[in-house]
Amino acid sequence: MPNDLIAALDRYFELVHADDDGLRMEVYRLRYQVYVVETGFERSEHCRQAIGADGLPYFWEEDSFDRRADHFLLRHRASGLYAATARLILPHPEDACSLFPIEWHCELDRPVLGAAARGRLAEISRFAVSKAFKKRAGEAGTLAGVADDIERYFQEDERRVLPHLSLGLFAAVMRMVHAHGIRHSYAVMEPALKRLLARFGVLFEQIGPEADYHGARVPCLISADSALGHIKQAAPHVWDLITERGALVGQPG
Repeated sequence: MPNDLIAALDRYFELVHADDDGLRMEVYRLRYQVYVVETGFERSEHCRQAIGADGLPYFWEEDSFDRRADHFLLRHRASGLYAATARLILPHPEDACSLFPIEWHCELDRPVLGAAARGRLAEISRFAVSKAFKKRAGEAGTLAGVADDIERYFQEDERRVLPHLSLGLFAAVMRMVHAHGIRHSYAVMEPALKRLLARFGVLFEQIGPEADYHGARVPCLISADSALGHIKQAAPHVWDLITERGALVGQPG
């Protein structure tokens, strides 16, 4: 990926740490939009709703793992829309042996065992990119508070960034990994996303057979330290993006 595309990603999108109740609700509402409305992966009756100040209902997708997770949003600067989100499920604060979602839904050939290792283990989860930022802008339809013609929000080089929002989300994940001192992370990945990230040196190791979980998914594991080495060798500009030009290398402060 050329350096100007990395610069464009930073120019047009902002990583936002969802570290308060209001921003976490933005996470959950975006997940409802993606996982229920756009893909049908989750059922609306399994989600939560409330009545807003305008008297209309609003919905959000939240599960029990959110209580032990950290979250980031990717905000589109021009429109103010939250384009994407990801979470990092952290070790259970009172029980390091408490299971992660991958361990419920997938058969693992090599699960991470031992309280010490699991105390620095996490799971990358709930990658969600709004349909408005996955399709060509003219086909996106509308989201609340955005003009019908979302095309006007995108400049030409900005459109080139849209297929690479997964890299922005991975940068957010690495910030959470660094902040919490995580050394290994599980992930249940779409094969296409696994292949795309591998192009930039983000090498997830498959640790079990492909599973049918919202479609074909591959259970994976990645080491934070080895990941950064592979990325720096394969795509130095991506390494700059993910590590904030080296600021996140080493132990968390």
